[in-house]
Amino acid sequence: MTTNESARTAPTTDAAEAPARLDHARTAPKVFRAMIALDAAAREGLDPALVELVQVRTSQLNGCAYCLDMHVKDARKAGETDERIYLLPVWQEAPAGVYSERERAALALAEEITRIHGGVSDAVYARAAAHFAEAELAQLISVCFTINAWNRINVATRKTPGAA
Repeated sequence: MTTNESARTAPTTDAAEAPARLDHARTAPKVFRAMIALDAAAREGLDPALVELVQVRTSQLNGCAYCLDMHVKDARKAGETDERIYLLPVWQEAPAGVYSERERAALALAEEITRIHGGVSDAVYARAAAHFAEAELAQLISVCFTINAWNRINVATRKTPGAA
């Protein structure tokens, strides 16, 4: 890569040092309220700790510092251990017993929904369907697309981790 190519592709500002762009909740209040309602509806009937695992892993994949910070804190409040939180980026290699088969199925589904480029494979979908009743599976899919939407809003607006 030439110096000119490097200059064209390199970001002009370090994201960690860049200021927030706008307050989405304030500037699009109807959308924000709809997202809050969607998020609450998506969680219904699912184990809160499982929801947080999915939201942490999705936020890791999407590089959303704001959501990652919030959902790690929420996961701890829901009873998650540091070990399970630390191992989420490598959950597939985690020792047996760290994550249940149900949690592993949910994480695999969340990853394929987040990395949608190839769709959700039949194997991953079948694995999730084997561990979740149809209504639960619909809720889990809803949690996945909701956290992906939150990640995209917060990354686009550079929402600051720890900010209310």
